Parts: sequence; structure tokens; C-alpha cells
Amino acid sequence: MNIALFGYGKMGKMLEELGNARGHQIVAKIDVNSGVVDYSTFDVAIDFSTPDAAFNNITGCFEHGVPVISGTTGWLDRYEEAVVLCNKKNGAFIYASNFSLGVNIFFELNKQLAKMMAHLKEYRVSMEEIHHTQKLDAPSGTAITLAEGIIENTGYTDWSLEQTGNQQIPIVSKRIGTVPGTHSISYESAVDNIHIKHTANNREGFALGALIAAEWIQNKKGVFTMQDVLNLN
Repeated sequence: MNIALFGYGKMGKMLEELGNARGHQIVAKIDVNSGVVDYSTFDVAIDFSTPDAAFNNITGCFEHGVPVISGTTGWLDRYEEAVVLCNKKNGAFIYASNFSLGVNIFFELNKQLAKMMAHLKEYRVSMEEIHHTQKLDAPSGTAITLAEGIIENTGYTDWSLEQTGNQQIPIVSKRIGTVPGTHSISYESAVDNIHIKHTANNREGFALGALIAAEWIQNKKGVFTMQDVLNLN
């Protein structure tokens, strides 16, 4: 495939390295100072840009019939708008807060555990996420997705960085060194504790998952998730 990278930071460089290793061509590297984009030169776009740029990057692809994979967080207040435009233009789109194959399996494990714990009021859930000091948003998009998975399957109604009520899931966000990403979910009671945790050893898993999604979306139309890519639905 001919791939365009929207955003050419650490993740963009890793996508380039892995993409080349998988036999793909990186034909465009589009960053803040890039000029006019020639959409006709690529088969798929992978967006790991910035919250300010993501929506325009994604919708530009829809306008030109280019499938787009996005892992940029912080722009999701316009996600539904992007979905409407994707469907209107008969485009193809996958957004994920985390493209790691292991994390997406962890998302499903989290939902199943939440279903089992939903009626056990003796347990109180909490979450912790740890990332490198250069990560700008807190909590992470992955942590928010995990919290939403719990909310969908329990009586919790929201999440908060500072717990303000019994129906909120408290999330502790830490920024330490060069940690790629660690997410923990705990159910604690007076008699015992249950913990599940995903630890990323490096950032390669995020890039690999995005490339697998880009390969999967070829010749498809619609809005999809990593659950579709991994056949987890």
C-alpha cells in the first residue's frame, strides 16, 4: 500500500519503519508545516497528529475518498461530526484510543469483568494510568475507553480525576520518565482485591496495530473499530 502519515513525530517514525518492513511505501509525511496535500498519491492515511489538526486531516481524507486510521486523542468532541461526514461521503474510518492488539483484548476483558462485578456492591472500582512525561492529555484516551467500558456495564455514571461521588470512577494519572503506557483496574473490598493490568513494553505495538488496521480497511466502506479488525464483536 501507499501510506500517508499525518503527523511525523515518534509514532510517525515508528510507523514508517514498520510499514517499510511490512512491504508498504510511505509516500507522504504531512506535518504542521506541510503544504498542499496530494491525496491521489496514497491508498490510506494514518493520523497520529495533534488534537487541533486531527479533524481537518480526517475529513480531508473523506472528501478525497481516502480511508483513514486515526489514533489522535483530544479531538473527540467532533467525533460524531466526523462519522456523519464519513457516511455521507461513503468513506472508511477507524478511530481507536489505542491500536495495540493487547490493549484491545484488554478492553474486552475489562468489559467482561465489569459485567461480573456489576451487582457486587461490596467492591469499589478505581483506575490508574502511567505514561511518559511528554504525554499531553490526562487521563489517557485508553483510560477513558476503559472507564466507558465499565460505565456501560455497571451502575457507575462517570469518571473523574478527583473522586467526587460514589457513582464516579476515580482515575489516577501519573507521568513518569519514558513509560510507554500502563493501565490498571482494581476492584477492592474489605476482604479482597481484584486487579487487571496491561503494560506496554514499548511503542511498537501501537504502530503495528495501526498498520494492521490500515491493511484491513482496504476496499471497505463505513466506520469501524479495532473490535472489527480483530473480530472481537
